[in-house]
Amino acid sequence: MSDDRPIPLDEYPVHQAPLSMRHVATGDRNAHDSSVFHVFDHEGRALLVAGLGVYPNLGVIDAYATLRIGDTVHAVRASDALGDDRTRLEVGPLRSTVERPLRDIVLSCAADPDDPDGLSYEIQWSADFPALWEPHHEQRRGGRLTVRERRFVQVGRCVGWIQAGGERIRLTPGAWSGARGRGWGVRPVPGADAGPSAHDSPAEGFHHIWCPVRFDDRFLMVLTQEDADGHRSLNDATLVRPGLRDRQLGWPHTEITYRPGTRHPERALVHLGDVRKPLELEAEILTSAPLTPGTGRPPFHDGRYGTWRASGRTDRHTYALTERHPVTAPGVTAHTARFQMDGQVGYGIFEHGSFGRHDPSGFTDADSVAP
Repeated sequence: MSDDRPIPLDEYPVHQAPLSMRHVATGDRNAHDSSVFHVFDHEGRALLVAGLGVYPNLGVIDAYATLRIGDTVHAVRASDALGDDRTRLEVGPLRSTVERPLRDIVLSCAADPDDPDGLSYEIQWSADFPALWEPHHEQRRGGRLTVRERRFVQVGRCVGWIQAGGERIRLTPGAWSGARGRGWGVRPVPGADAGPSAHDSPAEGFHHIWCPVRFDDRFLMVLTQEDADGHRSLNDATLVRPGLRDRQLGWPHTEITYRPGTRHPERALVHLGDVRKPLELEAEILTSAPLTPGTGRPPFHDGRYGTWRASGRTDRHTYALTERHPVTAPGVTAHTARFQMDGQVGYGIFEHGSFGRHDPSGFTDADSVAP
């Protein structure tokens, strides 16, 4: 079928530009439409991260799943040519099925016939609270626009099973939670020519926190992104309660206790500003999963996201979390955590990355670590 013909999604009144839904309203190669799910238990035993991305101007769809259990990361990555049916969220063995939009989604990974003890799962992900918009994100490097994205975040509960390493784990009600992010727009895809703007405007530092927390009766989202000087380009602290207006909690300030000699957080205290009742969110890290191996994120080189690899390609790997393994190279890390706030206990994700100089944390350069 030639590219000038309609696709099935064109039957629906969802168009945002006078174009077929085959196309996006930008010619930027970095256009994307993606999602990521975090599934984790409340004891810190396991953390599953699964994502899927579509890159319309590159003609690529890819997906991944990584499971941290013990000192091992089990990973599955799949990629393919982007087809016409954009409602089919499936790449190789990895699939997301939207049963009720913004409510119920089934995540699955088929077993490898040659390795039935490898990573596979069937998980019912169900939202407990309405989805929350993150702040519109626009970022430039020099004079060049590098990021223009819209994203939402949501938390919920999970049931089902996960198989890995010959062990089947049951996701029992009340003992597992989930968080997800969904976004689309423009962000750098590996392989893009950075050009002189990026060369003349090097990034000295990056400090990032993405923290959705699920309590029994409320959902809290904290998001910050800062440069080397502490200048904040993203900021959000919002409390969501069913039936009530979302409560904005001002300018969050986070004190992180790092493991000595590292930038690995062990605890955190988030001060939340509210003129009526200032709040403090305490976080205790339970387990951690680096988001570089198996996901296609830099700096790990096991197949970058959005990059054409081969039609119908699937890779399966396991990574040992040892100090000498490249899996420990700098990168954003997802941490599951037990949170306390206002007398309640909740569970969520404390995603964190800190690279280069960050003056508010006392990190003076790329080699600087906690004392």
